[in-house]
Amino acid sequence: MRRTDWYKHAWSLDIKNSSWTEDTENQVNFIIQTLELTGKERILDLACGYGRHSLSLARKGFLVTGVDITEAYIADAMKTATEQNLSAKFIHSDIRDIRFEEEFDVVLNLADGAIGYLENDDENLKIFNVIVKALKYGGKHFMDLCNADHAERYFPKTNWEIGEKSLALAKFDWNPITRQMTYAGRNIPYGEPAQKPNINMEEENPYRLYSLDEVKDIFNQRGMKIISTFSNYYGREATDKEIQLVIYSQKQ
Repeated sequence: MRRTDWYKHAWSLDIKNSSWTEDTENQVNFIIQTLELTGKERILDLACGYGRHSLSLARKGFLVTGVDITEAYIADAMKTATEQNLSAKFIHSDIRDIRFEEEFDVVLNLADGAIGYLENDDENLKIFNVIVKALKYGGKHFMDLCNADHAERYFPKTNWEIGEKSLALAKFDWNPITRQMTYAGRNIPYGEPAQKPNINMEEENPYRLYSLDEVKDIFNQRGMKIISTFSNYYGREATDKEIQLVIYSQKQ
């Protein structure tokens, strides 16, 4: 039986070897350009993982606070910040429990930012409440998600990605009733004997996905306006033909 709180236990520092972490610097540069950041903004990175985006932003002079539920991630991020003398702060917490109020110019939810991971829709919506409450008026939010419209149209499917260190294999399934994606990902490192991946979709964890229209409605109810949308970090327009949904919005 799947655990409803799987998101508290599913993560390890092994993801540092995942091919999708290799695009971090391009992603950060795209965020800075798209949001027209000056370097003076205070940034909150929700579900920051081991701090790859937060640390990059700190290296560029931003004041960054990262929050994540996985203790090993926060410990690793703090270690890196200390070693590199960076002005980045990291907090070990469930992001639903943080109490920032109109303190940040920018809030980030990257690589899903835990949106859709929680026990039910009401719990997932609490993350949107945290986003809006933490932002100053006129503050900017940037998120990237898996696109529910893409899942509805193209799942189930498999995918592969060639990274610098490994080949990433992924398998996706979709439940149109619960609007949940089931995802299984495995890395095949280069230079090592390949092992057959063991994938049982019945044992993989479900993610609640959102469409652009759903996000727009959620944000409208909370005084947020979507400014622009993309399907990747290279500026391609949003489309249900792509699995990634990138959204920039602003608090009104």
